[in-house]
Amino acid sequence: MYRSDRLKQVSGTIFALVAARKRELEAAGRHIIDLSIGSPDLPPAPHIIERLRHEVADPNNYGYTIQCSAEFNQAVAYWYAQRFGVTLNPATEVLGLLGSQEGLANICLALLNPGDLVLVPDPAYPIYQAGPQLAGAEIYRLPLTAENNYIPQLDRIPPEVCARAKLIILNFPSNPLAATVELDFFYELVEFARRHSILILHDAAYSELAFDGFRPPSLLQVPGAKEIGVEMNSLSKTFNLAGCRMAYAVGNPLMLQALAEMKSHSDYGPFEPVQRAAIAALTGPQDYVRQTALIYQRRRDLLVSGLNALGWSVNKSKATMFLWAKVPEGQDDHHFTFQLMEKAGVAVIPGSGFGEYGRGYVRIGLVQDEELLQEAVRRIAASGLIRAAS
Repeated sequence: MYRSDRLKQVSGTIFALVAARKRELEAAGRHIIDLSIGSPDLPPAPHIIERLRHEVADPNNYGYTIQCSAEFNQAVAYWYAQRFGVTLNPATEVLGLLGSQEGLANICLALLNPGDLVLVPDPAYPIYQAGPQLAGAEIYRLPLTAENNYIPQLDRIPPEVCARAKLIILNFPSNPLAATVELDFFYELVEFARRHSILILHDAAYSELAFDGFRPPSLLQVPGAKEIGVEMNSLSKTFNLAGCRMAYAVGNPLMLQALAEMKSHSDYGPFEPVQRAAIAALTGPQDYVRQTALIYQRRRDLLVSGLNALGWSVNKSKATMFLWAKVPEGQDDHHFTFQLMEKAGVAVIPGSGFGEYGRGYVRIGLVQDEELLQEAVRRIAASGLIRAAS
């Protein structure tokens, strides 16, 4: 009576369960090092904060914004041209969002009908499945495993599935897997989608958190990608503006028009000062972005070396703020996660919370400073969980 059928289709997230147990332990006096949520712990660059501070002080900036300004769209187009060499029409090929998760949910409502089939990676961030399900669509899971380098094997999708599919959702560099692709994969993806008349939705939220000289490509670098696809990106991770809820979608004008119409029924544009801070981020110096990536790279190196020294074999990621780690042999990932929190005081997310193919892994966030990451390694060593499972 109090929940719609569509809401019953989507399960509660593992994030809520981990957060609830963390609160219980903290209420009992425990200190938990939280490596579970992918929330940046670093501040924005000083020039972005200063622009936001200045704009917030302007009493004329408190009205409805309806949609993002032309200046914001132009800033996104400028950034894409500088970063990827991609030309965008700011008026028709850029749309501002209240965070990429909002956009991912609303574009599914805008494009999908009940019974449509959507190709979704597994494991994947929960909204990639929940968005289509809330729209009444059916899900076909694309297994991402270590054996295929966590890249979908498009040639193994059954022909009858390809014939029915309307949309494919992908995310590189990926959350939770920290997997990456080269531009060649996007060429393959565009050719596959064109051949089967499938729309592409690509989430590139971690495009700038890359390490060791790797530069993640954009889907829109492929000629013709804008004819069948949309890419979303966010200022949350790139510019440490997570709480500002500022993101955008770029690409196919008709897909963006449908998304804009859907959004017009449920929200307005972002707060004007936030838009102007975003413009400062996109058009200003990018050295702070590179410094942020280097901080995460050092954290990755510290945590990987520390865990490997304990006997927990963890591979280095090439991008994102996460490590995707196989749990010690013979352990259930859900049980291991809660044992890690209770015995070591370290919170992570079990891989099964991201899909069936995540079972047996955990996602570890690089979202604390180096001192706390070192403390996390010491606590894990003292807990005996790794030795007991070896």
